[in-house]
Amino acid sequence: MKNALLIATACLLGLLSTTGASLPYPILPPLFVNGAPDSLTHFLGLPPKLLFALALMVNPVGLLLGTAVLGSLSDRYGRRPLLLVTAVGAAIGHVLTAWALASRSYPLFLVARFGTGLLEGHSAIVRAMLADRLQGPLRNHAMSWLNGALHMGWLVGPLLAGFTIAWGITVPFYIAAGALLLGAVLVGVALERKPRAAGPSWWSVARERHAFNLLRHDGLRALFGVQLAYTCGVTAFYEFYPLWLVEVGHYDTRAIALVNVGMCGLMTCSALFAGRASRTEPMRRAAWLAACVALAIGSLGVGHLWVGLVGIMAFGLPHAFYNAVVQAWAADRFGGGHGQGAVMGLLSTTFCLANILMAAAGAVLTLVDTRLVLLAGAILTAWAANRMRTWGSGAVAGSAASGTK
Repeated sequence: MKNALLIATACLLGLLSTTGASLPYPILPPLFVNGAPDSLTHFLGLPPKLLFALALMVNPVGLLLGTAVLGSLSDRYGRRPLLLVTAVGAAIGHVLTAWALASRSYPLFLVARFGTGLLEGHSAIVRAMLADRLQGPLRNHAMSWLNGALHMGWLVGPLLAGFTIAWGITVPFYIAAGALLLGAVLVGVALERKPRAAGPSWWSVARERHAFNLLRHDGLRALFGVQLAYTCGVTAFYEFYPLWLVEVGHYDTRAIALVNVGMCGLMTCSALFAGRASRTEPMRRAAWLAACVALAIGSLGVGHLWVGLVGIMAFGLPHAFYNAVVQAWAADRFGGGHGQGAVMGLLSTTFCLANILMAAAGAVLTLVDTRLVLLAGAILTAWAANRMRTWGSGAVAGSAASGTK
């Protein structure tokens, strides 16, 4: 019963976190591409597509900083207090985002999205919480279910935006804020309070034990490089397929949300079964899954609406299985030697860094053609697949051993 409550709490937090993070994806493309010129969509007279790309990038910058340190801070101060602070803080961030949209203030919107991202980086804490308390097949299944909840957030967020925006552009963000406050209440009820042990200050922990310190170890550095290339392709897809739908299919916010429902629905259902054991060596299995993801992303580069829609829908299946395989493998190989919070933080931080890199690339490439950033993402993901394919069992074992010295 305790394990069931733990898993349910973790999945709810994951769902609420990504629901808030994904809210702007169907809202921003029509707003900046088709919206009336004002102080939000034409700030300082800059091109709307450039402002759109910057608006996408600022939230992952906050996520990058948050995920780099929050996992390690939770190793030191406990999962419960960090989750309470981040949930309440992210709720405040959503309220400020709504205020920025209502007042048409682009600078306030950037500040609010940055702060929200900083505090929504608690997925590393949630993963570490499961890795700490569960073992064996149950842990693998729980990680997979958590991934399903995170994927479902990418479904619920755009769906919420699509079906509540008729009441006002700020309404989805107020709903997300309320849901996060509810999540904070459940954390307070479900997780027991533990006495704080003596130790270094939070600043020392953040400076000395952040996720990037793990890159001093060969195995984790190799994993980071491959995972960064893979997630660059994934984030290029997440960030710019809504813009592609606006340009190619002339979709509005609700239509984008409905497409997202199909893609994330398949991804969520897949994640529920992705934690099952397999006889195939994990990284070789991940290589084939990454190759399928690259094909799905590359299909948007053709520029044909129906081909792209098939690719969007198909994306969710291999991506869900890939996440389950790589996260469970990393927890088994590196978590015991470096702390589950730090290792899960590195994986989350890699995703955030990829968000920033591809949003920056997209700020330039979309001024020429949106398909360019999607094709670049597909190429990076294909490279990652090839690297994992040649990263044989002996190389993986050797890297893991060097990473836990």
